[in-house]
Amino acid sequence: MTQISPTFMEAFSSLIATPSVSSINPLFNQSNRAVVEMLATWLEEFGFTTELQLVSGDPDKLNLISCMGQGEGGLVLSGHTDTVPYNESLWKQDPFKLSEIDNKLYGLGTTGMKSFFPIVMAALKELDLDKINRPLFILATCDEESTMAGAKALVSSKRALGRHALIGEPTGLQPINMHKGIMVESIKLIGSSGHSSDPAFGVNALEGMYTVIGSLMKLREDIQSKQQNASFKVPVPTMNFATIHGGDNPNRICGDCELKIDMRMLPGMDLEDCRASIRRTVMQSVDGRDLIVEFDSVFSGLSGMQTDQNAEIVRLAEKLAGEPSGTVAFGTEGPYFNSMGMETVILGPGDIDQAHQANEYLLLDRIDPMIGILQKMITHFCIENN
Repeated sequence: MTQISPTFMEAFSSLIATPSVSSINPLFNQSNRAVVEMLATWLEEFGFTTELQLVSGDPDKLNLISCMGQGEGGLVLSGHTDTVPYNESLWKQDPFKLSEIDNKLYGLGTTGMKSFFPIVMAALKELDLDKINRPLFILATCDEESTMAGAKALVSSKRALGRHALIGEPTGLQPINMHKGIMVESIKLIGSSGHSSDPAFGVNALEGMYTVIGSLMKLREDIQSKQQNASFKVPVPTMNFATIHGGDNPNRICGDCELKIDMRMLPGMDLEDCRASIRRTVMQSVDGRDLIVEFDSVFSGLSGMQTDQNAEIVRLAEKLAGEPSGTVAFGTEGPYFNSMGMETVILGPGDIDQAHQANEYLLLDRIDPMIGILQKMITHFCIENN
């Protein structure tokens, strides 16, 4: 078909040059509007109908829903438009300029995951889109790196999308059909301060937190003894004691103490059951200590994802990638897509060990194989008569 501008490198450079950080910290949080409007313009040139979906009524946060074709089944190709914050002093290159060095493309979001959209467009350019007879959706979501608000908005909208979905997260071109869930909880104990010369002058929140940690470690052991999945490199759920802050001076009894924990659950484990178990354990461990307990879900949680290995898109992804599907410990929007009735596989050209760090890059030799995989995916689900 006729070549449509921009070229792969032009599109990729433009996306990298457009900041779209998302963060739970308002100091770093940015709009993704410029990114989705750019993508909408490009996809409309291919003949896609496009819709910008406001997320939580915020004009600075949007999803792009673009579609070509009609009918049942079809394919969804999805990526998120946001990046994590960055430490500019640690970058050897400008993080907002796509730089090619030693067969690598450097820039903020090259792996996670702004490369996916130019790759999708490169795949489209080599196909006869007039032959599409099943819906092909291209989704670009917001805030995946912070709150998952974009994916949640898609679920809430109850939109009918394609039957099969591919999310282009960094998997090193390996199909992924399962990943763990995640939740981040804050536990704060409030006691009372007093002179350190006599424990009776106050209620020590730090000592209370010592008991809490011990109880949560026992809970972790109990959960791990009951929940195991040998498909994962770490075959059990994990509970990481991430940060602890309390007190203000050595000669004062610690009046308050806060602990943050990160829990990674296996597919099938219920988020709310895990949260309730943690909170029940904490309350029991400080019973009778005259401590006030405050809980906060720093990240409300993401369920684990599991797509049947015999699902059509998983089997096709395995065939095209030339290797069996596997598992990862990081989270994606996949569980939300599966909850909408899609069968989802995670498959992308980047490497997770490059994500979220300075001097992030994408290997050049991953681009053409990913283009080929997407062309065959689109042909199978949207062009061939199934």
